[in-house]
Amino acid sequence: WRGTDGSGMVKGAPFNPSAISQTPNVRWTAELGKGYSAISVAGPYVYTMGNIDNHDIVYCLREDTGKEVWRHTYKCKAASFPGPRATPCVAGGLVFTMSREGQVYALNAKTGEVIWQRNAAKDVGGEIPKWGLAGSPVLHGDMLLLNIATHGVALNARTGRTLWKSPPGTGGYSTPGVATINGKQTIVLFGEKHAFGVDLRTGRKRFSHPWETAHNVNVADPIVLGNHIFISSGYGHGCALLDVSRSEPKVLWQNTDMRNHFSTSILLDGHLYGVDGNTGKGQLACINAATGSVTWREDLAFGSLIAADGTLIFLNERGSLYAIDASPTACRQVAMAEGVLPRTCWTMPVLCRGSLYLRNEKGRLVCLDVR
Repeated sequence: WRGTDGSGMVKGAPFNPSAISQTPNVRWTAELGKGYSAISVAGPYVYTMGNIDNHDIVYCLREDTGKEVWRHTYKCKAASFPGPRATPCVAGGLVFTMSREGQVYALNAKTGEVIWQRNAAKDVGGEIPKWGLAGSPVLHGDMLLLNIATHGVALNARTGRTLWKSPPGTGGYSTPGVATINGKQTIVLFGEKHAFGVDLRTGRKRFSHPWETAHNVNVADPIVLGNHIFISSGYGHGCALLDVSRSEPKVLWQNTDMRNHFSTSILLDGHLYGVDGNTGKGQLACINAATGSVTWREDLAFGSLIAADGTLIFLNERGSLYAIDASPTACRQVAMAEGVLPRTCWTMPVLCRGSLYLRNEKGRLVCLDVR
């Protein structure tokens, strides 16, 4: 989720922005079933998830052709805004997945064989938020980190055994991130009504900051800047920069100029690039991370973005794709392609080894050659 370091930035991958044109080079397409799971690429394989007839499906596809290598299926209600939200995590020969209902699987990455499984949410007293669990599993050493219960759960990645758990309750929708804050390894994530910093090894809360939004929707991942944390939510709530160098966070600034509904912003050279606003009415914007002031905004609709070699790759919910110069001074469009996918597209683009993966909610996956 958002790359190997969680930053949303791709470094060193072949990418030619002009390849995003009105006639992009489609390498292959696949149909996955409904859902919002993004793509993980490891070795010659691509991993993702979908839902068909109230069954989640974990897919392993060939990177070069999109041909299915294996699939693993289990019962899970599609529910409203149907399908899985989390993106598979792949490491050490295993694929880790989580359903919207809290079913967690560790699968053999080559064969799909189940290594272990459990309903982690049910086992630890984690209540399912209104729109289902959405944070992706994160592997850190031997720990599998999940946004379940009040402020997270850690499992042993090889066995599924609980290493620590937070108090029973409802968490947020964000993916856990790990950073060194005040010299200590800290998990940073959104809960239902707070932003949290949690000790990596013990699960003890190090700090929290109240952040209550409409419908308790805290989705975008908090972004760590040294001993500061940027947080943002939609429904008109806005964003803030917190100083977390002490046990009680201090608000350095707060405004409503960046309201990340789903897509996490990108931090690049002291500026934050992101989607301001909710589905149906978002704008792409850039703000100064130190001050919160807007440097530009452009009406390109709601969507999701990543960055590669100084270029923003933005897929709006209508299925149009943009390459934009990641400059804090102006929104300079390098290239665009309309209607690459039918709407609605809320899943984050993924770039790996010259292939750009785009997916819509109905499960159409397109792999573009952008070398």
